[in-house]
Amino acid sequence: MLKPKIRKGTFQHVESELYAYHDTRKEIVRLKNEILYATATPDNNGGGRSSLPSDPTGRTATLMVSHRRIEQMERIVEAIESVVDRLPKDKSDMIKMRYWARPQTLTWEGIALNLHISRRQIMNWRDDIIEAITDKIGWR
Repeated sequence: MLKPKIRKGTFQHVESELYAYHDTRKEIVRLKNEILYATATPDNNGGGRSSLPSDPTGRTATLMVSHRRIEQMERIVEAIESVVDRLPKDKSDMIKMRYWARPQTLTWEGIALNLHISRRQIMNWRDDIIEAITDKIGWR
């Protein structure tokens, strides 16, 4: 049975998540630390100002929203890692060159030349990887 095609917006969203992968991992750690240290010291003795509201209800609501946000970011990161970790070296190199290299210096054509394959093959690899991540996250 044929899978439904990924919508353009979903494709672009997953691709943007690939670009933001390392930043998302850092944000997860930051949010977890914020929750951990804000709840461990409710009166914030000796610390700077907490970013959490001072009223208990507001604090609880903020922590719940942060927790949901962390869960969503973790699902995305885990999906990306699961797919990329199983890729052959040439395909994972393509991901690193296109999405994780800073500054981004290579075009799709440049990446294809580096990997000694055609631009069309690179685009097929990209499409397959985006589809696998989309399926793993559950966005299709």
